[in-house]
Amino acid sequence: MIKIIKSLYFHQQFYLYLVGISVGFLLSYWFPILYGITKVLVFVFLMLLLIDFILLFRFSTGITAKRVLSDKLSNSDENEITLVLKNQYPFDVSLTIIDELPYQFQKRDFLLKINLKKNESKHNSYYVTPTERGVYKFGSLNVYASSILKMISKRYRFENQKEVAVYPSYMQMKKYEFLAMNNRLTEFGLKKIRRLGHTMEFEQIKNYVVGDDVRTINWKATAKKADLMVNQYQDEKSQPIYSLIDVSRVMKMPFENLKLLDYAINSTLAFSNIALLKNDKVGMLTFSNTIENRVEASNKKTNLSLINEVLYKVDTNFLDADYGLLYATVRRTINQRSLLILYTNFEHISGLKRQLPYLTSLAKKHLLLVVFFENTELEKMIDGKASNVIEIYNKAVAQQFSYDKKLMVKELNNHGIHAVLTKPKQLSVNVINKYLQFKSRGLI
Repeated sequence: MIKIIKSLYFHQQFYLYLVGISVGFLLSYWFPILYGITKVLVFVFLMLLLIDFILLFRFSTGITAKRVLSDKLSNSDENEITLVLKNQYPFDVSLTIIDELPYQFQKRDFLLKINLKKNESKHNSYYVTPTERGVYKFGSLNVYASSILKMISKRYRFENQKEVAVYPSYMQMKKYEFLAMNNRLTEFGLKKIRRLGHTMEFEQIKNYVVGDDVRTINWKATAKKADLMVNQYQDEKSQPIYSLIDVSRVMKMPFENLKLLDYAINSTLAFSNIALLKNDKVGMLTFSNTIENRVEASNKKTNLSLINEVLYKVDTNFLDADYGLLYATVRRTINQRSLLILYTNFEHISGLKRQLPYLTSLAKKHLLLVVFFENTELEKMIDGKASNVIEIYNKAVAQQFSYDKKLMVKELNNHGIHAVLTKPKQLSVNVINKYLQFKSRGLI
């Protein structure tokens, strides 16, 4: 009985009937003729209530439902969640569905309303977009069933609680991988870059055939064989590439609900996958005041899974980055000349100049690419119209900050350091473009 009471809910229509009956009894004090009509309404109301109760509660499993979702969700992407519903009542029902979403979504007004015919099954999907990595816990799936009378509802509660992990954006990674395999990277802003010169490794000497580049003729081998022989080359492979991710306080800054660190992590995963497709070695290192995590560069596919697992657990702190420690670690552990992609953020040119000696030292032995971010909120202020003195002042300050960012790029270039200043959302595209440019120029 207690179980029935807990699953019984009254519709708005039920309360309207009660109000109408109460008004009828009240008016019958002045108009006695209404008393008889009101008693008839009470009888009809009770009969409808009884019929509705019998219809809904005579079946213990009138509705079945389950939530279908992946064991892993992709951070910053729309993830599909499917509700599978089936009506086992011998009549049509109206369903109100309340899914208990994880607290991280901060969504307390989730509500779906659908109609099901008798014995009908339906798949209903909705999408969630996580903005931070970690464990998300889904609660119960609550389904309220009503008959055509809509006097009461019966609640079905499916204890479908499930914990899922939100990982770095593997959807973005797969998207770029698919486009790379189909030569459609230009659709997302990735450039086709012409290869300059012979930036390739020697493979073998072979007989000349029509169409071979005459500049590759090996004259010594031709003289020995008395036949035209040419050198055959292959693309340079297995170049070590490390993503150096700053996890200090400067990477906590959020843009569009996503921290700069998460943009860097998503980019690292997508870029590492593309580099592996190019047969290069990929590794990573995170640092703040200490060296947090390190993955040795390798061209094995399993290395991407290892990087993904490490990135899943990475978080920022409120400490400053120690670039001296970063330089010492790189010098000690990375002996071969490598491409180092440093994800960080400098808001003031003075901050860059403090770290410039270490960056210059890294660039002497390795190909260093410093990636930092445009402040898109300032860009909105710069593009907007100023209507008073305070807004004019704020706009001038924003323009100065934006100009300082461009000065930083110039300062790095003057010291022989490559730099990318990018909007957070365009980070992955810009980094991959720079990597392809390095490959085409034979810098790695």
